[in-house]
Amino acid sequence: MLHAVAALLTLSADQGLTVVVLDPLAAELSCPCVKGYAQRDYKKLGEFLSRKIGRPVAVHFAETLAAALAKKTAGKVDLVIGKDSVVRAAARESKVGIDHVAALTGKDGKATMTGLFVVAAKDEAVTAGDLKGYRVIYGTADADEKYSAALAVLKGLGVLVDATKETCPGCSTAAGKLLEAHKAGDKVAAVISSYAQPLLEGCGTVKKGELRVIGETEAVPFVSAFVNAKLAAPERAKLLEALLAVGADKDLCKAMETKAGFVAATPAKKKG
Repeated sequence: MLHAVAALLTLSADQGLTVVVLDPLAAELSCPCVKGYAQRDYKKLGEFLSRKIGRPVAVHFAETLAAALAKKTAGKVDLVIGKDSVVRAAARESKVGIDHVAALTGKDGKATMTGLFVVAAKDEAVTAGDLKGYRVIYGTADADEKYSAALAVLKGLGVLVDATKETCPGCSTAAGKLLEAHKAGDKVAAVISSYAQPLLEGCGTVKKGELRVIGETEAVPFVSAFVNAKLAAPERAKLLEALLAVGADKDLCKAMETKAGFVAATPAKKKG
């Protein structure tokens, strides 16, 4: 079904803009457990974009791109905003061509995040290099900060990784499994997203001080904006101009929990 809808994904002169938001820090996809955090107001962004491009903008929220296409947008999408590696993987799976055009900065002005190696507070491990022989719970393969970047750290430290890698899609679920296994006497660690760390205690998933960070991955892209690859050049230019103008609107930046708004995507370096 999703193969067939890919042909519908383009913005014509008399249509509005369809935006799909997969950002885990969007208010509709998070919880208000930590004041002023993970409550990004994408509806205000939609209103802003509408004024800038002179067309209606419909903003849809979903856990996955496939769910949005099948259940919310009738197969249409012009702009996707979400975790960089997750959106790329989802677009490949749904056979949707996308182009990276911008990245959303956080309150710290950075457009990146990291993966954090955590253990129970009373665990003996001090650094990620101490995880030899440990059961490690990774994120799914589409979450670079919790999978590929984490594996790179362990490889660099000479820590052997089990061929059958245990993965868990959610940071809260991984933290729960870790603590349960630790109580049972197991040597276990998990990799969580840096942005999720404040939410674990804020939402009550773990008690304050129950987890301890013993390592961190290299920074990877966090929230990125991707346009439909079939979007006409003039429309793409208008949309990018509107996204890059977000940083000049102080009220919108506050609503979107961003210091500098969206910044233009950095061209990929050519290999060789």
